[in-house]
Amino acid sequence: MSTMGGFRRYIAIVGRRNVGKSSFMNAITGQEVSIVSDIAGTTTDTVYKSMELKPIGPVTFMDTPGLDDIGKLGQKRVEKAKRSLYRADAAIVVVDNEPGEYEKALVSILREIDIPFMVVVNKSDVLEQRAQTLKKLYEETFSCKAAVVSSKNKAGFENIGELLSEIIPSDEEVPFLSDLIDGGDIVVLVVPIDLGAPKGRLIMPQVHGIREVLDSEAVAVVVKERELRHALENLSCKPSLVVTDSQSITKVISDIPEDVPVTTFSILEARYRGDLEYSVESLKTVEELRDGDEVIIMEACTHRPLTEDIGRVKIPRWLVNHTGADLRFRVIAGKEFPKPEEVETAKLIVHCGGCVVNRSAMLRRYRIAKRLGKPMVNYGVMITYLHGVLQRCIEPFGLGVSV
Repeated sequence: MSTMGGFRRYIAIVGRRNVGKSSFMNAITGQEVSIVSDIAGTTTDTVYKSMELKPIGPVTFMDTPGLDDIGKLGQKRVEKAKRSLYRADAAIVVVDNEPGEYEKALVSILREIDIPFMVVVNKSDVLEQRAQTLKKLYEETFSCKAAVVSSKNKAGFENIGELLSEIIPSDEEVPFLSDLIDGGDIVVLVVPIDLGAPKGRLIMPQVHGIREVLDSEAVAVVVKERELRHALENLSCKPSLVVTDSQSITKVISDIPEDVPVTTFSILEARYRGDLEYSVESLKTVEELRDGDEVIIMEACTHRPLTEDIGRVKIPRWLVNHTGADLRFRVIAGKEFPKPEEVETAKLIVHCGGCVVNRSAMLRRYRIAKRLGKPMVNYGVMITYLHGVLQRCIEPFGLGVSV
């Protein structure tokens, strides 16, 4: 498994105040990361620590404030702790007593936003035999995996990684385009020379497409959009698939026979790295946009924008022309999904193809957007929709548009 940041799993450590969350964090990471004190509410902000945890690989533990904090300031901490859950791939609920209203409420929150969890009964050095009784009680009450540890003595941590690996869903790899073609098929790849690509190179989705065609024992015909018609006229048989750049789709699609499947590199990216179905489903929000609504343009990388940048210039222009609304646009760039409060005012998120991150990272972004109730549309899906050709471009995947 790669150790790219996108494969890193985020594990939230949650529970009441003074159950030993910070001690657990320090014990499992082997470092004094979180401040430990007998005073309730010592942890006021989420503390992050990255490490390698077998058999999972790279993970980041998040030590959160107690969810039973009190007072106005305490409630703000609770809200902050809940928000940090949105980015978690799994949670460890640390306890030292029978399940009460806070544990039940916490488990309800985790299940509501679809975060798998396990329970850790802490302080076995104090609880002794009662710790095993509590473990069984939590397993029966919440139908979950549980473990017993002593953070003070650093005991019982041997199987934590194994238990976490069993509850964290694996992000199953999907093909880029190989499932759409067979050996011997002719695949036409329409590759405009992207101004954003380094001189003499193709952009990553184009290279990926060519490679999968070759790996499938199919024939790759690579042309620029101006040479497409000439190439099609000189082929002895119709291609089994045409893939093009999203920005050239209207010109390209007019040159392709109706019975030839066509899609775009960006839509392939939306399926390969993320959640194509949610992206298409989120399009219904486009028709609901009104004056003053905020649309976030989200990029997984940081780059110097071009004069006619696709995300920052063209898509906003096309969206305004399509909706007729006076929309507000904001750009957020970087490999980490922003904090929940940074996107809470957005009506819609339009996300790049994510070619610099992997499937795990993009799926996390889609999961967070869903948990926050934010529609999120991939660039390519949005472009083909705004140009009236989305239905044809998603037909190869058996999808339909219900907007």
